[in-house]
Amino acid sequence: MAEKDTQVNLAVYMERLDSYISSQNALNENLSKNLEKVETKVDDISQWRSKMYGMKSILLAMGILIVHTSAIMGSFVAIINFNK
Repeated sequence: MAEKDTQVNLAVYMERLDSYISSQNALNENLSKNLEKVETKVDDISQWRSKMYGMKSILLAMGILIVHTSAIMGSFVAIINFNK
């Protein structure tokens, strides 16, 4: 009788273990998919950030160019008006 109870308990344990393993595999697959989505979104944010830094650099360079051009043109106007 004890051997039969042990076999039944072992069968129940193995069935529960199989169920646990399959649920853990499903959970791991779901977590992997979600981590891949997060990684993709982080890459997208990183690319957007680098584009914004590039735009800021271009605007800064254009601002410096405008200020430099204004200074040069102002000096030309001053030289022309000084000789008159």
